[in-house]
Amino acid sequence: MKTIGVIGLGIIGGTWAKHYHAAGVLAGVWNRTPQPAFPQWRATPEAVAAAADVMQIVVADPPAVRGVLEKILPVLGPGKIVMQSSTIDPASSDEFRTAVLARGARYLEAPFTGSKIAAEQRKNVFYLGGDSALIAELEPLLALISEARMRIGDHRQATVLKLAMNLNICAVLEGLSEALVMARRAGITDDVLFGALAINVGNSAFAKLKELKLRSGDFAPQFSVKHMLKDMRLAEGTPSGANLPLLATMRGQLAAAAQAGWADEDIAAVLKLLK
Repeated sequence: MKTIGVIGLGIIGGTWAKHYHAAGVLAGVWNRTPQPAFPQWRATPEAVAAAADVMQIVVADPPAVRGVLEKILPVLGPGKIVMQSSTIDPASSDEFRTAVLARGARYLEAPFTGSKIAAEQRKNVFYLGGDSALIAELEPLLALISEARMRIGDHRQATVLKLAMNLNICAVLEGLSEALVMARRAGITDDVLFGALAINVGNSAFAKLKELKLRSGDFAPQFSVKHMLKDMRLAEGTPSGANLPLLATMRGQLAAAAQAGWADEDIAAVLKLLK
């Protein structure tokens, strides 16, 4: 099996790195905020790229990915693979893929779905855009941290599908939050509402995931407002995201939540806008 380095030790990247380390394939890690106690810590992203066959990048946004690539590109060459797992847009994917291929290395767009709990349970799902042979080559590594790997098409389509999935999550969250507020205003208890939802066609795994947060008001982040806001802004900027009214609404809701001081809280914090 190939060795892997993880660049970005946030909620998800740090969890994946621990799984890779347990499997004996982690060759290096790096994070903008130093974490020298982390297994296989390296002082620079270049050192990670030199040590590992595969570099998995999981950082905040396209500028952060660009910053990482600027550092590691001189180290790349034949035999090296960049697996880009940050949520980005199609134009950025074009840029990053071109830069990596120009060095003789290979590139796979590999965004994912699933929050902190899914990462801990190895239940993330990857949307893989790129060469089928490369996807097959990386399957043993990705199987260590996920329950499903879907081949989507090309690198641009993989980024769009991830943004589309996040738009759907936003829509479910807003609908659930408004339903909860509507029921509470009428004196209907949370037990009754969620009991009804449990046997309703509108129920979902996402609703179950967020039920406790919405009921308790515990907004410790599984997926932060600031990151989802970034994703909705990226989605609006894609050609296929133009003139979508719900997308515009959710970008506005998330922006309002961030402006209220909840940027680092879980996306369920949009509930507080309705009170």
